[in-house]
Amino acid sequence: MGLDFSILQDYIGLFLQGLGMTLLISLITVLFGTIIGTPLALIRLSKSKVISIIATSYIEIIRGTPLLLQLYIFAYGIPLAFPFIRFSPFVAGIIALALNSSAYVAEIVRSGIQSIDEGQLEAAKSLGLSYALSMRKVIIPQAIKNVLPSLGNEFVTVVKESSIVSIVGIADLMKVTNTISSQKFRLFEALLFAALLYFIVTFTISKLVNYIERKLSVSHG
Repeated sequence: MGLDFSILQDYIGLFLQGLGMTLLISLITVLFGTIIGTPLALIRLSKSKVISIIATSYIEIIRGTPLLLQLYIFAYGIPLAFPFIRFSPFVAGIIALALNSSAYVAEIVRSGIQSIDEGQLEAAKSLGLSYALSMRKVIIPQAIKNVLPSLGNEFVTVVKESSIVSIVGIADLMKVTNTISSQKFRLFEALLFAALLYFIVTFTISKLVNYIERKLSVSHG
C-alpha cells in the first residue's frame, strides 16, 4: 500500500487540538509539581527526622511505582473504594501526573538547595533572619535559578509521559492519533505524524532550556 500522508491533511486541526491539550496538561502538571515539590524538598531537608522520613518515603514510593498504576488509582481505584469521590478523567490525569512530577521536582530542588554554600545561610542568620526567612529570601531563589535547566528537562519529560492520559479518555495528542488512525486505517502514518509533533515540541523546549542554561552560566561566570 505504501505511505500516504495526504489522507491526514483533513485532520491537521484535530492533531493540533490534541497537541494543545498535551501542552496544557504538561504546563499544569509542572506548575503543580513545582508547587508541591518545592516544600517537599524543604521537608526532606528538615532537621526533624520524622517529617524528613515521611517526605523521603513519599518521594521513593512515587518514584518506585509506575505512573500508569498511579493514574489508575486516581481514575478508577479511589472512585471504586470511595464512591463519593469522583474525578473527571482530566482531573485524575492531572493529579497523577502532578504528584508523580512533584517527587522528581523535589529531588531537583533539594540538589539545588544543597549546591548553595552553607555560609550564605549562616550569613543570613547572622543578620537576624530566621531559618525559614533565610531559606525563603536567600537560599531558595538561588536554588531555583540553579535548577531552572533541570526543571525545563522535567517539562520535556512530562510532555512525553503525559501521553499516558489517553488511556483514561483524555483527548490529548495520543488519543487523537488513535482516533484518527482507527477511522482512516492509517495507523503508521498517524503515529509518525504524532511523533513529529512530539519531537518538534520537545526539541524546541530542549533548545530553549540549553539557551537559558548558557545564559545562567555566563551570569554566574
